[in-house]
Amino acid sequence: MEKFRAIPQGYMTVGGVAKKMNTTVRTLQYYDREGLLSPSAESEGGLRLYTDKDIIRLHQIQSMKYLGFSLDDIKTRLISLETPEEVAAALSRQAEEVRTKISALSESLDAIEKLKAETLRMEIVNWQKYADIVVMLQQKNEFYGMIKYMDEKTFDHLRSKYNEENAAMATETMKRLFDEAGELRENGIAPESEQGMAFGKAWWDMAMDITDGDMTLLADLAKCAVDGGGLGEKYLTKWKDIESYVEKAIFAHFANLGINPFQGDEQ
Repeated sequence: MEKFRAIPQGYMTVGGVAKKMNTTVRTLQYYDREGLLSPSAESEGGLRLYTDKDIIRLHQIQSMKYLGFSLDDIKTRLISLETPEEVAAALSRQAEEVRTKISALSESLDAIEKLKAETLRMEIVNWQKYADIVVMLQQKNEFYGMIKYMDEKTFDHLRSKYNEENAAMATETMKRLFDEAGELRENGIAPESEQGMAFGKAWWDMAMDITDGDMTLLADLAKCAVDGGGLGEKYLTKWKDIESYVEKAIFAHFANLGINPFQGDEQ
C-alpha cells in the first residue's frame, strides 16, 4: 500500500467514497476487514485512500449484492469476472438460485395463507394440529383440511400411525382409488361385477388399514372428509360423483362373501 503525506489528485478518503457511493464508512471498513475491498493507499496521517479502480470494484460489489450474491460469493467471484462470458455465467447461476428461492417463498406464502384459513375455521387454538397441517402442506398433501375436523382420538391415532413416508403412500393410494372409481363408473362397469367388487375390496382394505379396523375411527374420518369438507373442493366434487358407486361396490363385495361388516355396529 502506497503512503502519501497529503491526499494526491485521483484519490479519495473513506468518507468521500462513502458519500459518493451512497454507503457508510462502517460498511467500507467491514469490506476492508473481510478482504473484499481494501484501499490502495494511505496518508501519513492514517487516512485510507481509494482510487478510481477501487471505486469500480465497489460498483461490482454493490451490483452483485443487489442481485442477491452473498459476500462470500462476491469475494470468490470478483477476481474471475473478467470477461462477458464469465459475468454471464455467474449471473446465470445466481438467477437459478433466485428462482429456487422465489419458488420456496411462494410455497411458504401459500402454506401461510392456507394455515391461516384453517386456524380461523377451528374453534380453539391447537398448535399440535397447526404443526401437522404445516407438515401436510410441506408434503403437498391435499387432504390437510381434514385435520381441523378430527376428534382427539382420531387425531392421535393418525399421528402415531403415520410418518412422512407411509403417509405419502396412503395418500397416493386414496387418490388412485378415487380416480379408479371415476373410471369404472364412466366406463359402465357395474359395482356388482367382478371388477367392481375387486374395487370395493380395495377401498375397504384402504379404510381398514388407515383405521386399523376401528369402526369408530372410520365413522369420524368419513365425517371429517365429507360432512366437514376436509377432502377439499377438488376431491369433494369427485366424491359426489363416485360416492354411490363406492358404497355399492363395497356392499357387493361383502354380499359376495355373505357377510355384513356393519352388522355388529347396529345397536
